[in-house]
Amino acid sequence: MKILQINASYKPAYIYGGPTMSVSKLSEELVKAGCTVEVFTTTANGLTELQVTTVLPQDIDGVKVRYFKRLTKDHSHFSPGLLAFLWKEVQSFDVVHVHAWWNLVSIFACFIAILRRVPIVLSPRGTLSNYSFKNRHIALKKVFHALIGRPLLSYCFLHTTSEREQAAMATLLKPKGIYTLYNFVKMPKIAHFPTTTPLNPQENGIFRLLFFSRIEQKKGLELLFAALADTTLPFRLTIAGSGDEKYIAVLKKLINDYKIDHRVDWVGFKDDDKFELMAAHHLLILPSYDENFGNVVIESLAVGTAVLISREVGLATYITSRQFGWVCNANVLSIKNSLTEIYNNPEKLNAIRTLAPPGIRDDFEETILIKKYDEMYKHIIATLD
Repeated sequence: MKILQINASYKPAYIYGGPTMSVSKLSEELVKAGCTVEVFTTTANGLTELQVTTVLPQDIDGVKVRYFKRLTKDHSHFSPGLLAFLWKEVQSFDVVHVHAWWNLVSIFACFIAILRRVPIVLSPRGTLSNYSFKNRHIALKKVFHALIGRPLLSYCFLHTTSEREQAAMATLLKPKGIYTLYNFVKMPKIAHFPTTTPLNPQENGIFRLLFFSRIEQKKGLELLFAALADTTLPFRLTIAGSGDEKYIAVLKKLINDYKIDHRVDWVGFKDDDKFELMAAHHLLILPSYDENFGNVVIESLAVGTAVLISREVGLATYITSRQFGWVCNANVLSIKNSLTEIYNNPEKLNAIRTLAPPGIRDDFEETILIKKYDEMYKHIIATLD
């Protein structure tokens, strides 16, 4: 089986956060499973370009990757070279897997695959959520979706990464089919890390909180800051991640206005050392307005650090069913009340430290997941036989 993965960005463009890492991990696992995989992507790296060889295939951690220059520096990622090469080569693949929407790589790649009669699967990765339609270029998105997007996507199969995303897509589109499969998530190489001292409110222990994600408006950091400013809990918040500097400056002013800046540490982007950082905290918080999956939730639980996430995070149902954390509403009062409850009743928090790592490794075991992806691709390919 020969699979083409198409995404506007690929590692090392980690500036785009989870989707870039998810596509990379999926491609690597498919290769390990014996599939022939190639990736078409652009040199996108925020407002700059990756300094990589273009057009010619590169071996990136065992995956054959072709980078193409883009003409636009924004999220449209227009790359005529990629699209021309795709038109010529697409029929040599059994299936095309496109990731994300609202960019010219994804949209035209779908057009080309349909015209060349190659089966196509699209992973929206949050870009077709209700939040996405209400955020940026609202009128243009609605018109495009009605006239072009909906008809185009009716020729595609959809891959969603959570039950929440699947339900949303089922009300928005009428694709050929929908498959819900969890992301592959990078696990720590060792099973146990040195951890922070168990939380003990009777000794007025410091509640060590962590936000670890791309820093952008949909993540709900303003809600978290307001909740922390209105609590008497003895907390220390670490913020790990990168984002637009202007927006980060706004957030720093906000915590200064709330007079909690002396209790917040900004540590920037973390990569290979992220698991040590997660293990050094009591609780990871992801109060997002919208999140189709949330890789960091699984990464945190893999080292035993419990999570507090909003109901808008795709993994909310999973967290509730496995009792690996808490789910709140995306508002200040709900976040505040949840933090107070967790701090004053730390038994579950401390128990998750032991229970979560083996549970996560079982639920996200790579050999089981890759069989499900293999079955999805084979079923989609069979539709054209």
